[in-house]
Amino acid sequence: MTCAAENVPFTPGQARACTVREVLDRVGGKWSIGILVAASHGPVRFTELERHIEGISRRMLTLTLRNLERDGLLHRTVYPTVPPKVEYTATPMALELYESLVALTSWAERHRRAIAEARTRYDAQHAG
Repeated sequence: MTCAAENVPFTPGQARACTVREVLDRVGGKWSIGILVAASHGPVRFTELERHIEGISRRMLTLTLRNLERDGLLHRTVYPTVPPKVEYTATPMALELYESLVALTSWAERHRRAIAEARTRYDAQHAG
């Protein structure tokens, strides 16, 4: 099943599954979690996010911020200064999500070594 099938009616269950998957894809994206966690601590500037999120390009940060704002998870405030000052703040919806994101990132940190070891064992057993 694809969520973007043209001219194909969805059953109510399929429509709900597509919506949930789209939301999880967005908030679980490679860069979204770090951005949402950072913004949940208070207003954060673009340059702060750029320094805080290792490996993200300016373009990807811009796109991810725009998508999170579009989804109602971030609020963007532009201050009329020279140069313009732009801050991003988590919305109430994002703050509600924050605890789950912290739990998920904590789980990943606790288990990343075990997962890497399991992958190594699996690859060794299934090589060739």
